[in-house]
Amino acid sequence: MLLFKDRSAAGVAGVLAVALGASVLLYYWVAPDKKVDDFVGPPRSGYVLTNFNLDSYNDFGQPAFKLIAPHLERREDDESLYINAPDFVLPPTKDLTAPPWKGHSQYGWVNKDGSLLKLQGKVHMDRIAFAQTPPASIDTSEVTAWPKENRLETAEAARIVQGASTMDGVGMRANLDTKHLELLDAVHTVYPPRKR
Repeated sequence: MLLFKDRSAAGVAGVLAVALGASVLLYYWVAPDKKVDDFVGPPRSGYVLTNFNLDSYNDFGQPAFKLIAPHLERREDDESLYINAPDFVLPPTKDLTAPPWKGHSQYGWVNKDGSLLKLQGKVHMDRIAFAQTPPASIDTSEVTAWPKENRLETAEAARIVQGASTMDGVGMRANLDTKHLELLDAVHTVYPPRKR
C-alpha cells in the first residue's frame, strides 16, 4: 500500500477524492442512456369515462378499431385503458369492400399505443354476408387482438359458424384480412353437402 505511505489527513482525502472522481466518470461512461419521452405536454392523469366512443387508427390513418362502452378507466401507472362491456368494430384493413367484424365482450383492455386489444370474458363476433361469402360468427373467450394488423388469437374453446358450416376447436388464430383461420386442438367440423 504505497498510496497510503503518507498517512496525513490531506493525503488520504486526496486519494479518496481521486477514487471518487474516477468512479463517477466510470459510471457515466457505462450507464445506459436516459429514456427519451416523446410525449409533449404535461403528464396526463388517470380518468373515468361513461358512455363513450373510442376510435383508433393505424399508421396509414385508416380505422383500426372502434369501441363503444358504458365505462372506461385510464390508469396513470401504465397508461392503458380498462373497459366494461365493450361493443367493438374491427374494420378490414386490406379489402375495404368487405364488411367489418362487430362484436361484444364482457371486459376489454387496450395498451398505451392501441396496438394490443384484449377482449376478456365471453366474446361474440359477427360479420354480415357479402359478395359470395355467407354471414359468419365467432363465439369464444379471452381474445388477444392486434387490431392494426387485423389479427386475433385465443387459447380457449372457439366456435366458428359460416353459413351452414360449423367449426369447433380449442385455441384459434385468425387473420381477418386474409381470411386465414387456424384451430389448434380438438377440432370438429360440419360441412353440409353442396347443392348441385
